Amino acid sequence: MTQPYKTIGLIGKPNHRGATATITALHNYLTENNYQVLVESCVAASIDINDISICSLTDIGDQADLAIVVGGDGYMLGAARVLACFDIGVIGVNRGNLGFLTDLSPNEIIEPLAKILAGESRSEQRFIIDAEVYRHGKLKSSNSAVNEAVLHAGKVASMIEFEVYIDNSFMFSQRSDGLIISTPTGSTAYSMSAGGPILTPNLNALSLVPMFPHTLTSRPIVVDGDSEIKLILANENQESLQISCDGHVILAVMPGDEVIIKKSPYTIRLVHPLDHDYFNVLRSKLSWGNKLY
Repeated sequence: MTQPYKTIGLIGKPNHRGATATITALHNYLTENNYQVLVESCVAASIDINDISICSLTDIGDQADLAIVVGGDGYMLGAARVLACFDIGVIGVNRGNLGFLTDLSPNEIIEPLAKILAGESRSEQRFIIDAEVYRHGKLKSSNSAVNEAVLHAGKVASMIEFEVYIDNSFMFSQRSDGLIISTPTGSTAYSMSAGGPILTPNLNALSLVPMFPHTLTSRPIVVDGDSEIKLILANENQESLQISCDGHVILAVMPGDEVIIKKSPYTIRLVHPLDHDYFNVLRSKLSWGNKLY
């Protein structure tokens, strides 16, 4: 039988005792089983192993068949934004809190990983979004997001005013603390906390969730995933405005700027154990009830 994975990249949260221990155990297991192992440079410094192959995150994306990311969803998001540009499978080991994107438990990792490496797995493509900031018709900055792009003020509880267009059709104008544009992957993150809907990962959809709107009639809305969403910032706004991508990458926005948010041409290939069940994940993470009988 053909070995589906030959080169494995290990990525983890630097200076995190649990992540370091898990990556060390993974490195030992994989090398003992004749896999080529690449360790991402940020975490390699904390690994006490001789003769490890140290690579950048982009090198892992370019050379490896599978990337194992050890950490919480936040670290997984950062790695996924980079790895989306490459044809590589990604699987997460949860060393964080909720762990919607990280399937494997660090306490029971070898058995399910062995099955995945033997080809007993399932994979899915998750789309990501691009956010672009235009000023006077010229592109000023851009970045991608796995979970969400958020328009907000630079300081807490500051009202901003903007217009929203879907495929160049005017949708609404709003005064609020901001707007969350979420992918299905991000629908269980910041969007959910703001009252947005949970979207199953296979949906081609985006949700728009207002943040503390200055009206009682404003509600979250779901649009087609191939829509181009345009935000126009009113000139009356203060200058400290931002677009936040996954809560990590900040794009500065000025009054009068236009922000375009649309589906990226890249996707993330998440690899799961065969028994992975999205609704079981929801029940577990959100403490939903089990079957009555």
